[in-house]
Amino acid sequence: MRTQRQVVDYSLQKRAVLRELLAGRVGTYDVCDASPYLKNAARFHGEPTDRRCPICRSENLTLVHYVYGDELKQSAGQARTLTELPVLAMTLREFQVFVVEVCLGCDWNHLVEQYLLGRDGLTGDGDGTGGSEQDAAGAQGAGRRRREAQR
Repeated sequence: MRTQRQVVDYSLQKRAVLRELLAGRVGTYDVCDASPYLKNAARFHGEPTDRRCPICRSENLTLVHYVYGDELKQSAGQARTLTELPVLAMTLREFQVFVVEVCLGCDWNHLVEQYLLGRDGLTGDGDGTGGSEQDAAGAQGAGRRRREAQR
């Protein structure tokens, strides 16, 4: 997505949890504890993947996208489909997305990543995501001055 920014990837933390599990320092019941709400969100709002569960290896993982932000008001904390996120990103100034992977077979779940979305990412803030209205107005003014000088 064009406005996606401030991405935090939790893959190192996931590897550490799996290493602890394989070493026997953590039990399967400690990491396979998806709540019924999370499993329902995965069923109805989740995005199926082709990656196998690292615990049971019999089911494919499902990604669930949760949205949080002040402008969301009562709908903050709800799971959204991947197709709803670009619409929200163009509607709202800024909101946070948390992506959780879930196995519906063994209840494995882990936070995969988090990032910001929203219209604020379209304005130029030095990160190369887009130009501001002032930049566009300046470019138009420079073009107008160039044409007047040629006359």
